[in-house]
Amino acid sequence: MHLNQVTLTVNNMTKACEFYLTLGFTQIVNTAHSARFMCPDGEASFSLTLDELQLNMSDNRTVIYFEHEQLDEWVNQLIKKGIEFETLPTDQDYLWREARLFDPAGNKIKLYWAGENRLNPPWRVTIRDN
Repeated sequence: MHLNQVTLTVNNMTKACEFYLTLGFTQIVNTAHSARFMCPDGEASFSLTLDELQLNMSDNRTVIYFEHEQLDEWVNQLIKKGIEFETLPTDQDYLWREARLFDPAGNKIKLYWAGENRLNPPWRVTIRDN
């Protein structure tokens, strides 16, 4: 089984597409109400859907994570391109290094590097359905 995609709601498709293109994603769908992007590595993708009526995105609790081995370099490149961060790369107690930012619609984004700890943290459990 594969996770196909995640869809984020935005209230300005043009601004949102420009933002995700600046982050380095490849746009593969472009309509007035929908956009889809591929990640630079692997086959993962995500979509944007337009909801112009949702002017206040502050109630949005969605968080999308993008992993990159050279996190600090990536963040520095994005800062040079004008991307603003809420927090710069910081080591977390759950063994990930992450930076936090928001897209133009207020969707929370975490850029991170977890390495082996992403799927195999020291506290990993195995639960089997019998």
